[in-house]
Amino acid sequence: MRISLVIPTYNAGPLLDDVLSGIAALRGVTFDEKLAIDSGSGDGTTEKLLRAGFRVDSIDKRTFDHGGTRDLGISRTTGDVVVLMVQDATPMSPDWLERMVEPFRHPQVFGVWCRQVPRPNCQPVLDRRIRGWPGWGEGVTIKQLQPGQQLQDLPPFDQLMLCAFDNVASAIRRTAWQQFPLGPRRFGEDIWFGKRAIAAGFALAHQGGAVVMHSHDRSAWAEGKRTFCDHRNLVGLFGLVGIPSSQARKQGIVQATKEHLDYVRSLKLPAAQEAAALRWTADYVRWQCWGQYLGAKAGSNHRGWKARVWRWLGKRIERGIG
Repeated sequence: MRISLVIPTYNAGPLLDDVLSGIAALRGVTFDEKLAIDSGSGDGTTEKLLRAGFRVDSIDKRTFDHGGTRDLGISRTTGDVVVLMVQDATPMSPDWLERMVEPFRHPQVFGVWCRQVPRPNCQPVLDRRIRGWPGWGEGVTIKQLQPGQQLQDLPPFDQLMLCAFDNVASAIRRTAWQQFPLGPRRFGEDIWFGKRAIAAGFALAHQGGAVVMHSHDRSAWAEGKRTFCDHRNLVGLFGLVGIPSSQARKQGIVQATKEHLDYVRSLKLPAAQEAAALRWTADYVRWQCWGQYLGAKAGSNHRGWKARVWRWLGKRIERGIG
């Protein structure tokens, strides 16, 4: 089995050193080729990649598309399995890649994704969320429709859990990609791949024994923007609506604010750290609820002027989201 690595990059910064060290530390099963698709970095990213043995192909930043750019990278590699990573996800053990490709022994498995742990500077509520998702433990969990089952007959949340997939760190059979290319797709190319693979009767595997360290130090507003894009995507793919009304949004903010602030206080952080975390968390809850509510609205079927308004709002909110 030949294994290729594809990473989209853009001004990766100092965290790239950590990622490249994690890749270099892999033992046993290793990559046969490594390719970065770079969107015009000017901070030394490409030089670091070249020194680490990557081939670097450059594209115009304006042409970047989460699905299409990854498709471009895959098309320029030759592996039977292609591993997709992001520039700030660090493999946490020398056997990470060996564990990632292990589920492909199951002939129906089209893709594998792995568990994430947050970086040390992660906000407490995000730390808890990352460690708890998807909640399937440290073993291999294989997801597939039962004989005679149709994806669209399942409740929306069950559809999501069955099709969940994450290109923060994933592996895809080349033959699966040839059948289900990732793009063009501005957002959520991974879950779109997952839905099509599952609906066609194939399987996805979550490898809880393979772990990458990955999280972001974003503002609460930036997290809300991503939530908007996520939920716009989820209502389009699965009809999943988390916050269906203005009243539910208001109630959600009140209830979730109390629950999350109580959690932060329970950690007994130093006073200054706790105060900062409480402020961030209160803002985070507000923008999460607004993001879910507006994202579901934007992802619904609209016509005429309403459709134009939601497209305009969506384009403004998604600006700057990598």
